[in-house]
Amino acid sequence: MSSTLCPARAAAPSGRILGAALLALLALLAGCHTRPQKTSNRRAVTPESLYTAAHRAMLANDYTFAIRQYEALTSRFPFTPQARQARLDLIYTYYRKGEKESATDAADQFLRENPTHPRVDYAWYMKGMIDFERTPNVIEVFFGVDMAKRPPTTALKAITAFSTVVTQYPKSVYAHDALRRMIYLRNRLADYEVNVAHYYVRRGAYLAAAQRAQGVIEQYDGAPAEKSALEVLRVSYQHLGFTDLEANIDRVYQSNFAAADQATAAAAAGRHWWKVWN
Repeated sequence: MSSTLCPARAAAPSGRILGAALLALLALLAGCHTRPQKTSNRRAVTPESLYTAAHRAMLANDYTFAIRQYEALTSRFPFTPQARQARLDLIYTYYRKGEKESATDAADQFLRENPTHPRVDYAWYMKGMIDFERTPNVIEVFFGVDMAKRPPTTALKAITAFSTVVTQYPKSVYAHDALRRMIYLRNRLADYEVNVAHYYVRRGAYLAAAQRAQGVIEQYDGAPAEKSALEVLRVSYQHLGFTDLEANIDRVYQSNFAAADQATAAAAAGRHWWKVWN
């Protein structure tokens, strides 16, 4: 009996060894099969694929995903043409997402790294747009607050950026809009200065009011607020006793605005409530 049991006991370990060897072989084969798949996935990530995914997301207003893809592209493939375009697209994507500081940083970085790029005008225009839209507060606009009475803290920055587009890139597709926005901001600055001058008049600080109004005439020649500035000057000189200066301001006012005042008065006098066609 002992002679028949011995082979059975000896055969058991060899079966376990064979099974373990088979499992190891299967694991090795599985590893060899999956490694090329990982390598192929790595090779599939290219500057073109990253840019395509980011651009599609940007057009679909998925700005969070677009920013992630653009940033991955610029970090992994920084010297490719796609990365340069991605840095330009990031300005717009940050801007649309409402991240104004990041948009400004992206524009400044693009201008530093690509001073001769053919789309430099766009970067300057976007810098102007970012500061242009910082000025009004959404709640203030909703409630009809007169923005001319608020100090336009970023208006000068926007004017500088728009002026760069207009003067250095006059043939740019953004030059016309930049000029319109410059004029608007310039007029708004003039309105704000006149409001400050009126405040000084109400406080009886006529010398300060005259100085502020004079600054409007000198710095914002042709702005609609120039008329109000002349009126402030006339009132201020009258209270200060500067009769010669008051007379001079009166002559300037008459030669520039008297005819327009008369035409406005005549139009108002000829308009009656029953004449709906007037």
